[in-house]
Amino acid sequence: MYTALRLQQKLKHQIRRAANGSGSSDGPGSSGGTGGVEIVVVDPDPYMTYQPFLPEAAAGSISPRHVVVPLRRVLRDCRLVVGEAVSIDHDRRVAHVQTLATEQEGTGTVEMPYAELVLAPGSVSRTLPVPGLAEHGIGFKTVEEAIGLRNHVLEQLDIASSTRNPEVRDSALTFVFVGGGYAGVEALAELEDMARYACRYYHNLRAEEMRFLLVEASGRILPEVGEEMGTYALRELRARNIDVRLDTRLDSCEDRVAVLSDGSRHPTRTLVWTAGVKPHPVLAASGLPLNGRGRLACTAQLRVDGAENAWSAGDAAAVPDLLAEEKGEKGALCAPNAQHAVRQARRLADNIAATLRGEPATDYRHAYAGSVASLGLHKGVAHVYGRKLKGYPAWFMHRTYHLSRIPTINRKARVLAEWTLAGLFKREIVSLGSLEHPRAEFELAAGGSRRPDNGKDRHGGNGTTSTNGTKNSSDGKYD
Repeated sequence: MYTALRLQQKLKHQIRRAANGSGSSDGPGSSGGTGGVEIVVVDPDPYMTYQPFLPEAAAGSISPRHVVVPLRRVLRDCRLVVGEAVSIDHDRRVAHVQTLATEQEGTGTVEMPYAELVLAPGSVSRTLPVPGLAEHGIGFKTVEEAIGLRNHVLEQLDIASSTRNPEVRDSALTFVFVGGGYAGVEALAELEDMARYACRYYHNLRAEEMRFLLVEASGRILPEVGEEMGTYALRELRARNIDVRLDTRLDSCEDRVAVLSDGSRHPTRTLVWTAGVKPHPVLAASGLPLNGRGRLACTAQLRVDGAENAWSAGDAAAVPDLLAEEKGEKGALCAPNAQHAVRQARRLADNIAATLRGEPATDYRHAYAGSVASLGLHKGVAHVYGRKLKGYPAWFMHRTYHLSRIPTINRKARVLAEWTLAGLFKREIVSLGSLEHPRAEFELAAGGSRRPDNGKDRHGGNGTTSTNGTKNSSDGKYD
């Protein structure tokens, strides 16, 4: 999105020339310097998700519609195709795209020709062959998953409040998060804050009865903020009675029991998987050169190494870190995080525009600014430009930084307004789980029946992600 946004600003005259039918465009995205240019954006969703705000969306601090940026509004001079690139034939300069229409018609894919290719699909959740994970695990990478998790946690409080079975109550009040990086720690901290607050509205629930468990395979959490700040975050989480297990793995979660490598067993109805990401599967189907970890091998100019007219940025690209190399770190690559991705996208757009004008491209280089992380309302850690902050100042910097980075003035204003209202009024604790199956009530009224859920609750995160990144429906839905 950032690449397309910058390109439509840089090439606005060429885009208008193509729209007016003048110039000698050779096709979509023609590289003719004097001809017209068309920018085509292919994405499975008509919006971009600002992922750093997913934990706050899950906690109810931000409305889900304000975490996403509508592409049609932002990219007005681009042509948006809601679909998915299944494979790429770069020798022919053709992408094979499956759209909503071709899926309904059963016609397979359509060929979309291009002159310049920007391949930036990001990453997908990295899962391991853990028994029971596919059936009971809940991801945390999309806004749908974040809101589904919020509904699920609140529903567990309803279950615990209404049951007289101690085993069901204990498993409903046990929440297991796997992965101690940004996603895992921030999601756990925000949801623990929300659940603790919600408990005051249940006559027979106490916050002390809830068990939050964080499982991390390495010996530290939040490595991005440095060892000192990571140790502080660990101490803060444990002070809130959050059970953090370091150097521990999830061995199994069959039958709603989380079995850890330390031998402990934890009956739970909530298992959130945030243990890393992997390159998007479309990279393997692109025929372009990849590095050992499956990312596109790129030059410092963000070109795909050895492939003319192909570019990449973000999680999908293995881009040399020139500043680290100058310090003696040979073979250093830019970390696959949002800080680099946003800046790489802008440099990539500038390089494409320069190439179309016959000018030389510029290397990407960016000094690491630091990291910020939220540990719940008014709590956080930050390591920015060498300065280390804790508690409220770090939390405030976290919000300020991400407010400045979320695209469009519209979204900035809406998020700021929601934060202001949240400070004046009480937190929302409503679960809208029926949003995941909106037709269920009507189907039941029309003579249908509920499908036995085999022990799965309606919001247990049973939706899966296929290998090409598309979301499949939950197997716990109603008939």
